[in-house]
Amino acid sequence: MEVIAKARFIRISPKKVRLVADLVRGLDVSSAEAQLKFIRKAAARPVLKVVMSAKANAEHNFKMEGESLFIKSITVDGGPVLHRWMPRAFGRATPLRKRSSHITVILGDRLAEGLPQAVTKAVVKKDSKKNENKATKEVPTESARSTEPTEDVTETKKGESEA
Repeated sequence: MEVIAKARFIRISPKKVRLVADLVRGLDVSSAEAQLKFIRKAAARPVLKVVMSAKANAEHNFKMEGESLFIKSITVDGGPVLHRWMPRAFGRATPLRKRSSHITVILGDRLAEGLPQAVTKAVVKKDSKKNENKATKEVPTESARSTEPTEDVTETKKGESEA
């Protein structure tokens, strides 16, 4: 089951809204809400409102559980462009394009997709542990670093050849 919510004619350019939408694509609704509340971009607020609206649609209209919902798809399309003019030097004018966006959020149900939520959370935790292990292996600790050179370095005098 898919639940759709749309916000149209949002007066922020689609390019700016897509930056925020890319951060929450594929996340659970609860983690997407937490993420959007702390993003310091103007586009985060309308995206959060659409996600909350889609969640409310799912709970009220389709009697779905809020914990099992995830963002299946989020798209940001361009809306109408307001054309304005800005005065410039020597009596000239340059065009301004005030862009708008249409945001569409499609929520899916993890239980309806075939995977229970506990299994999907375990897979995500397992992947995050792998990433943590990689990060810790790349940076050696202070005790692991040695002050002695690893190779045998010998000094040669001028005129002597290495044989």
